[in-house]
Amino acid sequence: MQVKRLAWLGTRTEKFDETTAFFRDVLGIPLFHQESGFAMLQLPGAERDFVEVFASDNSFAASYSTGPVVGLLVDDVEQARAELDSAGVELLGPTQWLQSMDGYGWFHVRGPDGNVYAILQDSRPPG
Repeated sequence: MQVKRLAWLGTRTEKFDETTAFFRDVLGIPLFHQESGFAMLQLPGAERDFVEVFASDNSFAASYSTGPVVGLLVDDVEQARAELDSAGVELLGPTQWLQSMDGYGWFHVRGPDGNVYAILQDSRPPG
């Protein structure tokens, strides 16, 4: 496994509206999708790099308890998962695949520092 770049950021906050407005209005990151308690903003220069804001009562992001979560891009998320599992890294839940974006998948791990990290890919490997 080789990490290619940081490609995603997720944050869970009690100040959902203010945080969403900060990313959108102050930092100028365009809103891609929003629903109750969740906002997805698209980072410039990359079609599938996002900042996601979760309200504190959003159960999907319940593990985001130590601060913002960064997503590390790899070529093959399932290969990375197997390697991390073999290395004894704590895996948090199954690999998720976003149905509306073919090949966009991720899973979470807990690092030795106690923080949560996301490992993701943005296209399915050949074969």
